[in-house]
Amino acid sequence: MKYENIAFISSSTPSARAACQRLRKKYGRISLDRADVVVVLGGDGTMLKTLHRCFHLDIPIYGMNRGTVGFLMNEFKEANLLKRLERAKLVELHPLLMKVQTISGMKKDAYCINEVALLRQTRQAANLRVSIDGKVRMKELICDGAVVATPAGSTAYNLSVHGPILSLNSKKLSISPISPFRPRRWKGKIISDKSIVKIKNLNPKKRPI
Repeated sequence: MKYENIAFISSSTPSARAACQRLRKKYGRISLDRADVVVVLGGDGTMLKTLHRCFHLDIPIYGMNRGTVGFLMNEFKEANLLKRLERAKLVELHPLLMKVQTISGMKKDAYCINEVALLRQTRQAANLRVSIDGKVRMKELICDGAVVATPAGSTAYNLSVHGPILSLNSKKLSISPISPFRPRRWKGKIISDKSIVKIKNLNPKKRPI
């Protein structure tokens, strides 16, 4: 596919901003609402922020690494950018739909591109029950919290709590405990991205999350 209008977004690092200025000078400064494609210069954090920012736009996003890690990014090259965009393989990302019900009965929904994280709110560990597709998989998980990550988010918070890295086209989700106390050796689980995960707080008044 050919792209004529390219919008460039960069992180705040000097190298990313300098590269962004050079590319805008060469290809033009296009606003997001007029762009055929978005080119992100930075690391995985900048890519995830851009995915959230452009969630409502039906245009592809192409990343070039000007950060430190860059699992989600392509190699940075200024030359032949148009040809690289035309030859790039398209990967579709499917966000998580999070549905929350509080102890007071209030319900909230949100779309999450990278992960859903549940964190303890007091000094006491959380007491959770994990069910997948209607079947209880972890009857009682005592921990600091849990992360359910998409492939796009698997290299972010999920990785920092020792969760697995998922390839973007894996069609998988990762469930990772945060500092598990019991069972201490549970490392989490990789599941289908079509799965329904239910995490219940077994003691919400004493151990809120």
